[in-house]
Amino acid sequence: MILIEGKNLTLGYEGQGIITGLTFSVSEGDYLCIVGENGSGKSTFVKTVLGLVEPLKGTIILSGGLKKNAIGYLPQLSDIQRDFPSSVMEVVLSGCLNRHHRLFGYSAEEKARAREAICRMGMEEYRNKSFQELSGGQMRRVLLARALMATEKILFLDEPVTGLDPGAASELYSLLRRLNESGITVMMVTHDIHPALNDARTILHLSHNGWFFGTKEEYFASDPGQTFLKEAGHDR
Repeated sequence: MILIEGKNLTLGYEGQGIITGLTFSVSEGDYLCIVGENGSGKSTFVKTVLGLVEPLKGTIILSGGLKKNAIGYLPQLSDIQRDFPSSVMEVVLSGCLNRHHRLFGYSAEEKARAREAICRMGMEEYRNKSFQELSGGQMRRVLLARALMATEKILFLDEPVTGLDPGAASELYSLLRRLNESGITVMMVTHDIHPALNDARTILHLSHNGWFFGTKEEYFASDPGQTFLKEAGHDR
């Protein structure tokens, strides 16, 4: 079942297209990696899919009961305020603010879901700790638990391992792999080509010269794929 579909999209700002003619789809259970050089439109793509920016042309269709506020989004850590004095539990609970309609507080069900998400990320012992006291890798885990509060279908991650040491990055990729294997659809913008090679099923490559969308195997055989992999130092 297709969850997100873009048809003949032109993406950009103030009438100036960055990406033109883009067509792609994200199916239930997919693992899509979005790759490409800086300035190729990845951030614009993220904002458009999330409904923060309207496409200049074309349409994005959400299917399978998916709504914009039910996409679990994990932004770049540089976009997160690291020093706010909230506990891990409070940060995770805030992930359901767009979905619940209570004026005050959270329901018992929401608190139970938050505890489950925290445990799922291996952060149970930190539940009452201050978010600002966590390491970068621990923050990423908490924010991933927060994103899970917003969705039962799909996670959208923007450069999730930037700034992490190799060990923490590997742990985060393992978490994402397990979530995907459990049925969660994953979309991930990344400069790190290796998780795309190891875990992705489909690849969206954005460049100044156009775009590519297809399976991982098709990407390996394509001109943009071979060029990008060579530049990234990964020979096949």
